[in-house]
Amino acid sequence: MSHHQSLAAGHARVLANSSLTCSRFVRGRRVCHQTQPTSLRCRHQLDRFALLASANEPITSASNGAVLDKRSGRMTYKPLSYGEMVNDAVDSVVSAIGDNLKWLEVEFPALPTNVDGYKGSSDLFIDSNTQLALAGARRLAARGRKVHIVLPDGGEYARTCRIFKNSIQLAEGVTVGHLKEGSPPNPLSALFGGGAPSSKEAGEQADTYIFINATCIELLNVRAYVDKMVADGGQDKVFILWNMELDTLRGDLGLPAFPSKDMHYQFLSRVRPVFYLRPRDYSKSVPVPPFIVNYSGALFREYPGPWQVMLKQDGGEYACIAEDRARYNLGEVKEELTVAMGLATEAEGSAMQFLRRGYKTSTWYEDDYDLEQSHEWRL
Repeated sequence: MSHHQSLAAGHARVLANSSLTCSRFVRGRRVCHQTQPTSLRCRHQLDRFALLASANEPITSASNGAVLDKRSGRMTYKPLSYGEMVNDAVDSVVSAIGDNLKWLEVEFPALPTNVDGYKGSSDLFIDSNTQLALAGARRLAARGRKVHIVLPDGGEYARTCRIFKNSIQLAEGVTVGHLKEGSPPNPLSALFGGGAPSSKEAGEQADTYIFINATCIELLNVRAYVDKMVADGGQDKVFILWNMELDTLRGDLGLPAFPSKDMHYQFLSRVRPVFYLRPRDYSKSVPVPPFIVNYSGALFREYPGPWQVMLKQDGGEYACIAEDRARYNLGEVKEELTVAMGLATEAEGSAMQFLRRGYKTSTWYEDDYDLEQSHEWRL
């Protein structure tokens, strides 16, 4: 549907959105569903990302081979359970490891709500994410990995050992530790529920590390932990940042009392997202009934497939409407969803289009391309 169709036709598109299909990825360029020849993305960015994508184009994974090839992405995605999402995430991790990637990100909602886990400061989020990480670690261990789940500190470690004692004991090939396990124990920890067994030796013997529940400030400890493991001969070890909401944490970098933006430029930029599902809700006012149109979508990636913008259907299924080898920023995701819903009715270049999109549609870490030491997080 073009930008210039009427609002009434756009509203009809809203009512019939269940028939949307996905545009397919062809040779490093997105085949957009729009009729306009100019892409929504900046041309110089596309040229630059195309070079990066071609240089890092994943071949058939050593782990999946001809059995399962996800390079073309999904037309639709509707996981029926958290167990299915964990399986998909683990498959993506194994594929990435087969392609010799070491620093990985897994991101999907740890709770079946739209509440940001860190804004809620919720033990429910922490415990749910710990359970999901344990489930993922068991699946990785079943494929021959020695997995070490790394918590933020000794207090969280002691609490997790207490609450999930049985699950940890039954998880063969999986151990649990914390970011400070190499430091001398705090003699007062027993007074505050500490006293969990030392995890230092288990951490040294592992070959795969899953970091969970760290805050923005604790990213400093995550980086120090990874750097130490690599310096001690762990170049072949795999490090996974699991449901840490890195986009939220990136937003705090550079603020007073928080780590500097170098945390992203030098560390987080090196982490390749291998399974990523970030739902977003939007709304737009229209001059005809129903006057307010609510719509939802998600930015999705399942390695080695492309980045995909997914529109949520009435039945809860996500349908692909656009895809690219380079990561979309959130402004681009919203624009793709708006166009797909037939709600981008303003004339190209008009003042109304400017007011709808706003002056700024990207964040500093999405813009500072030249300052990054690596561009893995965009691929």
